[in-house]
Amino acid sequence: MDWKLFASTFAAIFLAEMGDKTQIATLSLAGSSSSRWVVFAASALALVSTSAVAVLLGEVVSRHVPPVWVKRAAGLVFVVLGVIYLVGAKEEPGARSGEPPSARDQS
Repeated sequence: MDWKLFASTFAAIFLAEMGDKTQIATLSLAGSSSSRWVVFAASALALVSTSAVAVLLGEVVSRHVPPVWVKRAAGLVFVVLGVIYLVGAKEEPGARSGEPPSARDQS
């Protein structure tokens, strides 16, 4: 087994998943459920399933597209999403006022 690949993949996915909408949904379901182990098992199975789909699609793509182009495309997608999020943050109501959110909410 390639332990370096295992560790880097675990770290990347673990950090990417911290605080995302899936984790927040799982937290909410566990908090409103009497069976937290069922929520844990279902959310773990869902994450494993989506990861399996990604691995299978990655395998199919890697047969037809050189890895350097996959990395470039992924990088481009992240840059585009970053720009979209930055532009969207500037367009939020009151974002340019300089006031903290709590001050805007009270006025």
